[in-house]
Amino acid sequence: MKGQLAEMMATHAQAGRLDWIGLRAERQAAVEAVAQAVMDETGLTGDHGRAGKRAVTLIQAEHLPVIAALAGHEALTPQMLRRNLVVSGLNLLALRKGFLRIGAAILEIHGPCPPCSRMEKTLGAGGYNAMRGHGGWYASVLQVGQIKIGDVVAPELR
Repeated sequence: MKGQLAEMMATHAQAGRLDWIGLRAERQAAVEAVAQAVMDETGLTGDHGRAGKRAVTLIQAEHLPVIAALAGHEALTPQMLRRNLVVSGLNLLALRKGFLRIGAAILEIHGPCPPCSRMEKTLGAGGYNAMRGHGGWYASVLQVGQIKIGDVVAPELR
């Protein structure tokens, strides 16, 4: 049974896709959407990130409508949630403590990215709780490289 569980946990139905890239020049700055970026040791070039486990933040596109519904909105934009990357088609939770290839870059997914108190202001009363459990993931950069919207997002075996 143990071998079967490990095999199931390593099997994904499909690869995902990079749908959106956002950069923040400094901590409280507005998020700027870009079509491509370079991933370096500190995260995305042009972003205020720092090297380490929280160099890059990711969120699943599938969670955006859930957050919107829980916050009482028809829709919301990735800029509102202040994450760096929006990916679709791949369950990021299944990759916790694992590796992820996006374009030429490789990330290590470390843990869930909890919402910040700014979500209450951005999304309105209850916005913080609307994001709990749906806030995405933080990751470190293992291999630097170019990424662009439309890149395949896939588990990387190490």
